[in-house]
Amino acid sequence: LYHWCHQNRELVEEIAALLDFKLHWDHQDRTVQAVPQNAAFRLRLRLDATLVLLTLWYEFDTAVRDRGEPPPIRLTAQQLNDSLSAKFEPLRKHLPSPTRLREILALAQRKNLLRFTPDVALERSLIEVLPTLKRVIPFQDIEEWNRNADRYLASLKDPSPGPDAEDDGDEAAAAGEETE
Repeated sequence: LYHWCHQNRELVEEIAALLDFKLHWDHQDRTVQAVPQNAAFRLRLRLDATLVLLTLWYEFDTAVRDRGEPPPIRLTAQQLNDSLSAKFEPLRKHLPSPTRLREILALAQRKNLLRFTPDVALERSLIEVLPTLKRVIPFQDIEEWNRNADRYLASLKDPSPGPDAEDDGDEAAAAGEETE
């Protein structure tokens, strides 16, 4: 499928543009990822899922940029929980329970953002964060990530309910479909 898409790249790009998708071509992995640009196609995530994905983005970015690790980035669920708690301590009541964390990681895996290998003990479960996560949450740098994280932390000071208050939702990055 990748080979056909690559041979017909102009047609595929044209169709994607009509549907308001941005294509990311990864020739090394032989994948094409379509990321929706229109809010109608984006996932609506609850706050806990948004915080998990923001934390995974941060861990991926610092591992690749600061430590020079090649993708995918590997961490355990315990490391993710520790990072979540450190970055969003004021929002600890909104952090996911172990069961909810499994659900969030399973959703991210279905959207090709990571690979999740569950273990009987959740804290030993392995998470491999894929480069696709950085394309669907397109922060330019860590400062942009910090501004977004500060927005969630500031929501504690101004708990005015928004239009999505009933589902505790927030507009978050959309996961595109990936073909191999």
